[in-house]
Amino acid sequence: MKLTLVPVLLAAFLGTAPLPAQAADTPAQPAPEKTKAQTQLEALVDKIRAKLDGGQPTETALADEIKQFDALLAEHKNEKTPDVAQILMMKATLYLEVFENEAKGTELLEQLRKDFPDTPQASFAATMISSLQKQASLAVGKTFPDFQEKDLDGQPLSLANYKGKVVLVDFWATWCGPCLSELPNVQAAYRKHHDRGFDIVGISLDSDREKLTNFIKQKELPWKQYFDGQGWKTKLAQDYGINSIPATYLLDGTGKIIARNLRGPALDTAVAEALAAAAKP
Repeated sequence: MKLTLVPVLLAAFLGTAPLPAQAADTPAQPAPEKTKAQTQLEALVDKIRAKLDGGQPTETALADEIKQFDALLAEHKNEKTPDVAQILMMKATLYLEVFENEAKGTELLEQLRKDFPDTPQASFAATMISSLQKQASLAVGKTFPDFQEKDLDGQPLSLANYKGKVVLVDFWATWCGPCLSELPNVQAAYRKHHDRGFDIVGISLDSDREKLTNFIKQKELPWKQYFDGQGWKTKLAQDYGINSIPATYLLDGTGKIIARNLRGPALDTAVAEALAAAAKP
């Protein structure tokens, strides 16, 4: 499962993270009484989580639960509140993050914007739709849009400088567990293929510069890194609509995207094939 911009929503399905805690210097406040819509949604999410834990992440397996989303929305159709908007947001999240059905997920986000325009969920839906539209422009076969930035050391950083090389553009962060799990595969591919024309451009979504530089030194990561300290609001992540990490794009020598989000041995295989193709007369 991807690490996403909506960790609290997804965590409700996976049971992997609590709701955000109050700031340490904020006095604890009594929890407000839950609305009927909140209680019903929590019960539904518990049912979905149980099926996901049991290895049933498909639309068919969750058909009854999907119908329950619609039943709850019908029951509360006259309530244009954030609590009811959250029901539709959770359904959209299910399609986007569990079923990985962007078309249906986007349709539900558009419905959310239309039906609940004055809620925080509608604002978030607009952000997600924009992100998904940007991601659609980064399909395999399209040219990855270049950028003109400075790297972590203040030196010019542009994909144009890698012309003729096979390049992995890697959006990641030191706080991202899946990124760290994949890092040994990325390092292995770099060590194996760098001398043949393979390189990496890291785009860090960290906010702590010292932590990032210490990590890079400790792990001996030799490739260039972009960093502006803005976390999820990192400029290049915003420009390219990145809403989950790790997000990687493998580019050929002309900057064309030849693969996305490769994992494990698939990265090594794709890099080797791309280098072999580039070497042909």
